[in-house]
Amino acid sequence: MPQDFAEDDRFDGLYLNVANQTRGIDPLLDTVFSFLRRKTDFFAGPPGSENGTEVAIQKVQEVCRKHATLYQQSQQKTKKKPKVNAAKKAAGKKAENAADIIEMNATGGFDVSAAETFKSHAPAATETSPEKPKETASAAPTSTKDATGPDDDASKDKDDPGPPPIGNGGTVEGKYVWTQTLSEVTVTVPVPDGTRGKDLNVVIAKKHLKVGLRTQPDSFIVNEPLTKPIIIDDSFWTVEDGNRLVINLQKVNQMEWWDSVCESDPKINVRAVQPENSSLSDLDGETRKTVEKMMYDQRQKALGKPTSDEASKYEALEKFKREHPELDFSNAKIS
Repeated sequence: MPQDFAEDDRFDGLYLNVANQTRGIDPLLDTVFSFLRRKTDFFAGPPGSENGTEVAIQKVQEVCRKHATLYQQSQQKTKKKPKVNAAKKAAGKKAENAADIIEMNATGGFDVSAAETFKSHAPAATETSPEKPKETASAAPTSTKDATGPDDDASKDKDDPGPPPIGNGGTVEGKYVWTQTLSEVTVTVPVPDGTRGKDLNVVIAKKHLKVGLRTQPDSFIVNEPLTKPIIIDDSFWTVEDGNRLVINLQKVNQMEWWDSVCESDPKINVRAVQPENSSLSDLDGETRKTVEKMMYDQRQKALGKPTSDEASKYEALEKFKREHPELDFSNAKIS
């Protein structure tokens, strides 16, 4: 039985990247049909057909009608569902950037974030910074004893980082919910019902994030430095269901976990983060080995045990000792 690709989301990341670069529906479709024209015999039609291009056009119309029908059915289902608070809806699931719908502006371009530097959009020096959110309890477990308690209590806390945070991220009260993988961070910001891309002021810079409503130019939902740098060209934002803004930030260092999105946010315990096994299986061999090594070393450090590199050095030293019994290593200090 042939596979149904109508709901297949494996290539969403690829197409979102193409959409981010083409910035328009016509250029996006041009890239698809350009590939079919240059690299396949799609426009030649099936073997023996007298007018292959006509058959190709009919096939495109057939597929287009199928997806138009699927879209209409999904819209009807959406109308029947009761509205759910955007923040609660986002908190209970991992943000799926691959399923985003990109808004189009009046000129036919996509409302993805431009690769602008924050410098050109930075607020004036007299502008007041948004009030820092109150510190909320992070996902890291807290000891019931004072921080100056016995060393064995501190050691116990280190050995037990507690349950993993939902989506390996957290919640910044009154602002947004965020999740992460090793390669990206997804920030979901509740916005008023009926909000469109043109109603938002979103600026993504390498080390700064600004989010606001154009109807409120003097105030921002977010306007703070990011915890870590990001890749601007691969980061983008979309509006989902007209009531939430979804921002996808591509990490520069894709071998580390973030403890928060912005520097002043409440921190999560990155030692409690648990990557999904399915995500690891999607990686190529070398990358997967690197990630697994990093995860192993992270666990070893948390338990106060040697990392893989330290264990290799120790084994090499022991081998050298066995091969040179005449040498005295009793007073040697080896780091």
